[in-house]
Amino acid sequence: MKPNPIVKTVSLPDGREISVETGVLAKQASGAVVVKMGKTMLLATVVGAKEAREGTDFFPLSVDYQEKFAAAGRIPGGFLKREGRLSDYEILISRLVDRAVRPLFPDNYHNETQIMISLISADEEVLPDALAGFAASAAIAVSDLPMLEPMSEVRVIKLGEEYIINPTPEQIEEASLECIVAATYDNIMMVEGESKEVSEEDLLQAIQKAHETIKLQCQLQRELAEAAGTTEKREHLQPEGDEELEKFLHENYYQAIYDSVKAGTSNSKSERKDALKEIKQSYLDTLPEEPAEGEEPNLKLISNYFNKMYKKAARNFVLDEGTRLDGRKTNEVRPIWSEIDYLPAAHGSAIFTRGETQSLTTVTLGTKLDEQMIDGAMTSGYNRFILHYNFPAFSTGEARPNRGPGRREVGHGNLAMRALKNVLPSYEDNPYTVRVVSDILESNGSSSMATVCAGSLALMDAGVNLKSPVSGIAMGMISDSETGKFAILSDILGDEDHLGDMDFKLTGTAEGITAYQMDIKIDGLSYEVLHKALLQAKEGRMHILGEMSKTISTAREEMKDHAPRIHQIIIPRDMIGAVIGPGGKIVQEIQRETGATITIEEVNDAGRVSIFATDKQKLERAKNIVTEIVSEPEEGKVYTGTVKKITDFGAFVEFMRGKEGLLHISEITWERLPSMEGVLEENEEIQVKLMEVDPRSGKFRLSRKVLLPKPEGFQERPPRDRSNDRGGNGRGDRRSSRPPRRNN
Repeated sequence: MKPNPIVKTVSLPDGREISVETGVLAKQASGAVVVKMGKTMLLATVVGAKEAREGTDFFPLSVDYQEKFAAAGRIPGGFLKREGRLSDYEILISRLVDRAVRPLFPDNYHNETQIMISLISADEEVLPDALAGFAASAAIAVSDLPMLEPMSEVRVIKLGEEYIINPTPEQIEEASLECIVAATYDNIMMVEGESKEVSEEDLLQAIQKAHETIKLQCQLQRELAEAAGTTEKREHLQPEGDEELEKFLHENYYQAIYDSVKAGTSNSKSERKDALKEIKQSYLDTLPEEPAEGEEPNLKLISNYFNKMYKKAARNFVLDEGTRLDGRKTNEVRPIWSEIDYLPAAHGSAIFTRGETQSLTTVTLGTKLDEQMIDGAMTSGYNRFILHYNFPAFSTGEARPNRGPGRREVGHGNLAMRALKNVLPSYEDNPYTVRVVSDILESNGSSSMATVCAGSLALMDAGVNLKSPVSGIAMGMISDSETGKFAILSDILGDEDHLGDMDFKLTGTAEGITAYQMDIKIDGLSYEVLHKALLQAKEGRMHILGEMSKTISTAREEMKDHAPRIHQIIIPRDMIGAVIGPGGKIVQEIQRETGATITIEEVNDAGRVSIFATDKQKLERAKNIVTEIVSEPEEGKVYTGTVKKITDFGAFVEFMRGKEGLLHISEITWERLPSMEGVLEENEEIQVKLMEVDPRSGKFRLSRKVLLPKPEGFQERPPRDRSNDRGGNGRGDRRSSRPPRRNN
């Protein structure tokens, strides 16, 4: 017998409803809900271990979002015909949920936890990614896991002057701003999105509009937890600690750490680490070499306490002195240098270095055949702008195996891609498939923003005419709730990211914002402070754009010699088949002859032929051949043709690509030829004149002799009057030539 579900509903500002159901599916999980909007349904489950694994000093949370193909009535592609590893898109949605949920668990909660969100029914008009965070939080709400408070996520767009929550795909296409916002009832937790050069005020207003809807969804989760009887959360073991040791270390070593932070403002990242190690080692040297049984020092706990003191000292130093760990002012950007055309064989390349962060970025221009195929449950098609971000271990002075891109690399690459894609020229102006690859060679904060800057430079170096150059900056914040002090930091270091209360990445042109990603780790961040951070970020972005413009400010007028050239020809729709040929024979033959790459597509009731070649001569040759194929033959025009076939009565000559005509034996020379033997050879090139196009059959009549001088004294025979041969009616009287029939 089906159990009775617990169902709660909430409305969006436009009246559409979202329902949350629990108590029916996946009841052995710690918590499970089904979130439904329209025909879209998400099943979210959460399972938490009862106890933490021994030695675990972090929160082992995993979030997996997956879209089932059956939800959209589709069968997966590939050989196996089943869902496999998560796609990049699914990884990105998993990260959005993870970044919003993780900070809401207690710092000392170390039990392994797994959240799984599955799309089980799909509605083309309701995008499921905007419901994933809501579903995950609701599943935790009906469990006994100790999340501090519920959260939710919504998508918000700006369409004209209107802000719309959880819009349709068509509305998103027309929007000037689109982002996903995660928040609790009281605080913004996470923001990520893109826009078409909007203002800081537009972004701030979008966040506020999203938060109004999120508050209602958080209230629903509280009501759902009460109805499910899960308001009481499980107790969890506190991590081991030693208050006396912590107090002793703070009294004897905190000031030394603070002084080292103050004295190390001119030091590098590694030198600051070494200074902390020396202070810690000075304490370890005071411990007995052979401690009594049961009194062995807990080295892990000691390291934790020293790291905790360093974090506090570094934060207090910034708030007290107004100076950063590397000696900069709060709004100061690290020294920048950049260079283009560093790699001579690449279509475009750039190095961008800011402080101890460096990106070497390349741009490769390809054809339509190089487009990335997208095959998902909800989306399918092709992507012509690809950006990959690589973060090797050596960039931070570490040694570890290269296992390919992880979730972090996918997320950073996606942010940089969104930052640049809205300033790319249209397909008509730039019909290339573009791949940008950023290899991070050094990293000490904001490598994704270095990717944006290097990507912009490399694209201009490749001759891609961007609407405007794009720069990016990572902002941070350190605050003290007790004193009310706060400091907004421009171009943060890796340590400042780790020690701070906010990580806010912002990209844009001189005209406005193109992409953003924000993670807030504290409660009570006001919109006034957030607005100040946005304005300070704008100041930093403009400074970085100025430094980039010293290297290159507009795209090269000419692409590099080895970059592929492209020429497009618009042809009548009924000529597409002529260019392709039976089974692709003609187009393959052109590519084989010229070495060019040719793609053909139907656009707006016409054909668009794109010809790509790295060599100008190859491009021109392929262009001429295609033009020949689609051109209409002209009567009276002289052509250079190729003899394709010889018969007893003449030869068939291809005088234009794909067009053959009959050169009759009587039209080869002025003299009468008894036969075709030895007159012409197959594949011989000759000049012919198009004498006539038969209006009924479309056949072509050619002549070679009219291009030759007449022999002296040559007399042309008068044309035969066929009408007299056939009788007065012009058709001839067949019976007149027959003998009379005899009667037997």
